[in-house]
Amino acid sequence: MAPCIDTSRSTGKALLCQDDDSRFHYINLFPGRISRSPITITSSLVPDFDRDDGDVWFKMLDEAKSDVEQEPVLSSYYHSSITSHRSLESALANILSVKLSTLALPSNTLFELFISVLEESPAIIESAKQDLLAAKERDPACVSYVHCFLSFKGFLACQAHRIAHKLWAQDRKILALLIQNRVSEAFAVDIHPGAKIGKGVLLDHATAVVIGETAVVGDNVSILHGVTLGGTGKQCGDRHPKIGDGVLIGAGTCVLGNITIGEGAKVGSGSVVLKDVPPHTTAVGNPARLIGGKENPKMLDKIPGLSMDQTSYLTEWSDYVI
Repeated sequence: MAPCIDTSRSTGKALLCQDDDSRFHYINLFPGRISRSPITITSSLVPDFDRDDGDVWFKMLDEAKSDVEQEPVLSSYYHSSITSHRSLESALANILSVKLSTLALPSNTLFELFISVLEESPAIIESAKQDLLAAKERDPACVSYVHCFLSFKGFLACQAHRIAHKLWAQDRKILALLIQNRVSEAFAVDIHPGAKIGKGVLLDHATAVVIGETAVVGDNVSILHGVTLGGTGKQCGDRHPKIGDGVLIGAGTCVLGNITIGEGAKVGSGSVVLKDVPPHTTAVGNPARLIGGKENPKMLDKIPGLSMDQTSYLTEWSDYVI
């Protein structure tokens, strides 16, 4: 059998094959994609389309150029991951396909699946942009949008979930569950494709985050590592938590059952929440209790999902806190 060499996606996703007479020729695996020629990054970074300096994608291109100038060794990596792509859709489909691929599930196959979903779902891309902004604004460890895009598994897991959720809604459940499984294996984040997640979501560190099938997560929510939004283990149907806009959920927290965490509420790290948490209040402990008490809980004047303030409630405790 004649040998074939798989070329990079940016060259048109073709195979370089050898005939019996030792001549090489290209076989285009995806004819509809061959026109996607790579971008040659110039000083303006926008040779073929209008530039919007306020758009996250163009900020990423600027950051990528600056990073490569500082670290030329990253040139090839940045080219294949960011600067060879004409849009955030293409770059996102590419990096997810690379991260989630296996020997039996090649990146080209995943890329074609992901890009087809993203190109018909502008809402997913808008949510991804809001997630990038959330990471840059709320996480002091995030040095740039490119840093988040390439390295933050919480961001990548969330975007893969958005694609899986779209497939789930289209009744393509086998594919959706396959993506869930690969995300769980690759990123240690397990989000059922049936779960609904808003925009501007930060999964900080993200390791061991579990979100169940009927869970709903609102906009501008921040969730740290080790959080479970799960069922109680004895219910069917609508059985998972509903998280309001602007909520902050601390590390290692379990929120169980079809309960509501109200808008702008905060749940302290290590808590186990089994009952509704009113809006703009703080719940801590196992089982979780409201700071200030159920009858007169202390109300928050800031949105904790944005402020990321996890310890202010400690001022109400003893001066000696272990």
